Amino acid sequence: MIKFYKLAMAGSAALLLAACGNGSDNSSGSEGETENDGAATGEIGGSIEVGVGEDYVEFVEAIVPAFEEEYDVDVTVSERDMFDTLEAVPLDGPAGLSPDVLLSPYDRIGGMGQQGHLSEMTLVDDGRYDETDKQQVTVDDTVYGTPFVIESLVLFYNKDLMDTPPETFDELEALTEDEQYAFSGQADTSTAFLANWVDFYNSYGLISGFGGYVFGEDGEDTSDIGLNSPEAIEGIEYAQKWFNDVWPEGMLDVTSAGDFIDDQFIQGNAAAVINGPWGAANYRDSGVNLGVAAIPTLPNGNEYAPFAGGKGWVVPSYTENYETAAAFVDFVTNEENMMMLYEDYTNEIPANQNARNAINEAGEDELAVAVIEQYNNAVPMPNIPEMAEVWTGAESMMFDAGSGNKKAEEAANDSVQIIKENIEQKY
Repeated sequence: MIKFYKLAMAGSAALLLAACGNGSDNSSGSEGETENDGAATGEIGGSIEVGVGEDYVEFVEAIVPAFEEEYDVDVTVSERDMFDTLEAVPLDGPAGLSPDVLLSPYDRIGGMGQQGHLSEMTLVDDGRYDETDKQQVTVDDTVYGTPFVIESLVLFYNKDLMDTPPETFDELEALTEDEQYAFSGQADTSTAFLANWVDFYNSYGLISGFGGYVFGEDGEDTSDIGLNSPEAIEGIEYAQKWFNDVWPEGMLDVTSAGDFIDDQFIQGNAAAVINGPWGAANYRDSGVNLGVAAIPTLPNGNEYAPFAGGKGWVVPSYTENYETAAAFVDFVTNEENMMMLYEDYTNEIPANQNARNAINEAGEDELAVAVIEQYNNAVPMPNIPEMAEVWTGAESMMFDAGSGNKKAEEAANDSVQIIKENIEQKY
C-alpha cells in the first residue's frame, strides 16, 4: 500500500557543514550499524521510505505497487525538496529521520559518499550504464549512487531563420555577417549566435573542447588543474574574439547575459543560442519555431564538450534496510520504468542506455535526441567537494579576458591560482 505525506524540511547548508566538519570517514551509518558496502547481506523485506521532490511523486507512486508486490515490502513515498533533504542527511540520518532512498545531483554524490553519508552501491551489470554514467556516481573507485537521468547543454535555433542547424562554428561566424542580426543598440555587433560564456558552467564546454579540463585523472586529481593549459587558453582566446569583435557589451554582464540571450532569441534577433533543455519550454511558449541540435563542431575540429549533468539515486548509510533500498533503486531504473518516466511524467532523458537508445532510435523528440547526442561528448562534472572552489575561482575568468582587463593567459593563471589556494586552505 502506498503511503504519501508532505514533510517540511528544516535542513540547511549550515547543518551539512557542521556535520561534515566532524572529520568522520565512517561509511557505516550510525554507531553499531553494519557497513553498507554494496553487497546485499540480508533478506529483502520490511519497509522503506523514498523521499523525492514534488516533480517525482506521481511517478514513484505509480511504480511502487509493482515493487511492493514483487518483493512483499511496504514503501512510503514522501515529498521532500531534494537539496533540503541532502543537506539534512548528516543530522537526520543518525536520528533515523532521513529517507532510505533519495535523489541527488551527480556533483553532490562523490563528496557525500567520501564523508560517509552514503552507502556504497553495486550497479546492475546488464548494460544499462556506459562509462560516463558510471563516472557520474563514482569517486575513488567507489560507487555511491545509481544513475537516473541525464542532461546537457544543446543548441537551440529558430527554424524560421535557419532551415537546418549549423554543424560548425565557422557557419556561426559566417552568420554574423548577415545584417539582419546587427544589434541596433551598438554599431558593428551581431546577435546572430549567442552563448553565455561569461558563466563558467556554459563556457566550460568551449574550454574543454579545446583541450582544457578541471581536474586530472577522471576529475579527481586536484593537484592537476587544466584550466590554464595552453589548450584551455586557446579556448578562452576564441571566446575573446566573440566578446571583442562580435557581441554587444551586454554579453559580458554576468547577472543579465542569460536574460539578454533569451530575449534576443525570443524576439527573433538571434538565430541560434546555447542553453540547457530547461530553456525549451520558455522558447516554445514564446512562439519560437524551435529547432534543437547538438552544439556545432569547434574551429579546431573537436566537439563542444560541456559538463554532463543529471541526477542519481542514493541510499544514505544510515538506513536500516539497505537491501530493500538497493533493490528499489535497481527497480526504478529498469528500462520499463525509465520509459514511463520519460513518456508519462517528466520527459527527462533516462540514464538507462536501453531506454535512451529507444528514444534516440525513434527520433520523434528533437530535444531528447539532441541531448543524447551532446551528452555523448559531455564531460562528467567532478563530484568531489573541491569542485566548489572551481566555481569561485573561475567566476571572473571569462569576464576578465573578454573585457580586456587581462590577457587570456593571465586571466586563466589568476583563476587557477585562486582555486589552488582555496583548496590548500580548506582541504
